[in-house]
Amino acid sequence: MLGSAIIVFRETLEAALIIAIVMGASRGVAARGRWVAGGVLLGIVGALVVAVFAGAISESVQGRGQELFNAGVLLAAVAMLAWHNVWMSSHARKHVDEMRHLGHDVKEGAKPLSAILAVTAIAVLREGSETVLFLYGLFASGGRAGLGTGAVVGLAGGAAVGVLLYFGLLRIPLRHFFTVTGAIVLLLASGLASSAAGFLNQAGLLPALVDQVWNSSRLLNESSLAGRMLHVLIGYSDRPTGIQIVFYVVTLVTILALMRIVGARAQRSARAVAAKAGSPA
Repeated sequence: MLGSAIIVFRETLEAALIIAIVMGASRGVAARGRWVAGGVLLGIVGALVVAVFAGAISESVQGRGQELFNAGVLLAAVAMLAWHNVWMSSHARKHVDEMRHLGHDVKEGAKPLSAILAVTAIAVLREGSETVLFLYGLFASGGRAGLGTGAVVGLAGGAAVGVLLYFGLLRIPLRHFFTVTGAIVLLLASGLASSAAGFLNQAGLLPALVDQVWNSSRLLNESSLAGRMLHVLIGYSDRPTGIQIVFYVVTLVTILALMRIVGARAQRSARAVAAKAGSPA
């Protein structure tokens, strides 16, 4: 029971934290719950499919299929999160104003709701497929006693932490909310890019550059609860390679630069519209 509980808790925690951040970052968007639920459903279906074909995936591409699959999933999530943040950099002020006037029923059509579905589905797909494979491994090795109970306990525990994070985010004042969630999404995307670099390095497609930049496992082990949470939230790694650091920094700087460029362009456009509206006919 304990083994299955720990495994399911760890994998559920990672997916729940990402979903909580996405839910927070899309605060006020009409029908976001349906998009998130749809993403969870797609992720579960995808996880089951991946689990069924896990052997074929692992053995494909000269035995590097699993690493390439994981890297592809993570990079897709990075792209979706980057899209969300860049979009918000040009719409955040309008989004806040709409929330203040319309409560929680913002209906901005340009909002990339598909990003919400995609990131949710990707998070559940990756962690769900790993959960199924781990549980199958325990079952096959004879550890069947309390397997189902442990899985339920782990699932509930991981989901509970995600819910706590979500309600913690909602306590942030509205005027600062999207700045804070934007920063969290930025760090989340950078961390996912770093993890993708790690998988590509394992597949032999990228050099490590430096095998181990630092070792902070004695201070904070990545496999601990705090370590896993920081790994998801900010991309913490207790023994990162050089290529992981490069991917992290490049992703962070690139998304931040795009946010600044798009945000500045939106401000100039808003000022131009305001000046035109204020000019005499």
